[in-house]
Amino acid sequence: MTHEREITEPVDLCRPDGRLNPDAVGWSRRPLHRANLRGWGRAKRWEHWGVVTPTHILGLVASSLDYAGVQSLYLLDRSTGRETTAEAVVPFARGTVLPPVSGDGPVRARGGNLTIAVDQGPDGSTLRASAPGVEVDLTVPLPPGHESLGVVVPWSTRRFQYTVKDIGRPVHGTITVDGTAYPVGEGSYAALDHGRGKWRYAVRWNWAAGSGPGRSIQLGGKWTDGTGSTENAVFVDGRLHKIGADLTWEYDRADWLRPWRITGDRVDVTFHPFHERVARTNLLVLAGETHQCFGHFTGWAATDDGGRVDLDGLVGWAEEARNRW
Repeated sequence: MTHEREITEPVDLCRPDGRLNPDAVGWSRRPLHRANLRGWGRAKRWEHWGVVTPTHILGLVASSLDYAGVQSLYLLDRSTGRETTAEAVVPFARGTVLPPVSGDGPVRARGGNLTIAVDQGPDGSTLRASAPGVEVDLTVPLPPGHESLGVVVPWSTRRFQYTVKDIGRPVHGTITVDGTAYPVGEGSYAALDHGRGKWRYAVRWNWAAGSGPGRSIQLGGKWTDGTGSTENAVFVDGRLHKIGADLTWEYDRADWLRPWRITGDRVDVTFHPFHERVARTNLLVLAGETHQCFGHFTGWAATDDGGRVDLDGLVGWAEEARNRW
């Protein structure tokens, strides 16, 4: 069992003075935190949807870093390895709309030839995006009883992050590439990374997520180490089993496509990449480098009652990100 406190009632992320609300620190099985961030310059807000289908892998990001909005669409053709990327940096995040509660309200982002529109409600979300050569029209239902992992990570009363990792959602619709429509349905999974917080300037993190029939895994590291909070969990038939221990990540920064190993008290996972995506940004005060690998998982994770969940065959990603922002 995790040592962290479970949040069961709605709570504001911040106190009226803008500092972290101590009553918000903990984890939840559904979005309960309202991100009432105050102040300018260190606030970071984003919605990142990742979708894995038998034919493609899609990433959509709508974000506000206060002084800039960084919006992106990424699409990988799994059969050919072809990557399609559309990115826009919008000064002061003009026109970006991000709701204070995960899953409740519209998301809008626009820049250059890229538009992203997400509508969210109690029954699920619709994802629509347009970029040169790519059109996305997807529906992500919210199954009854489905649970997600919400966590507040407290670096200090002034620097903190609230994240929701919603993994293994069903998804259906179409992704159209150069006029050819690819159906999305059976064997496809969506994951949401909802983030709201006041960040330190320089940060590094690891994130891994994978899904398959009836099972999903969510693992994080580095940015949470030593805070008393983790973003680790295994999901079985939509039910969350929180993992409270920090994990050990082993991978080769000289060869990102070698297997990754992620281990801890209730986790023993090997990730086998088949493709590496590299994303770099360098805008003086804003800079970052992300190595995101897509691949398959093997290994196991333990549920709350000590049972082992077989993770062999799950498909998803593992990444390292280093940011100055």
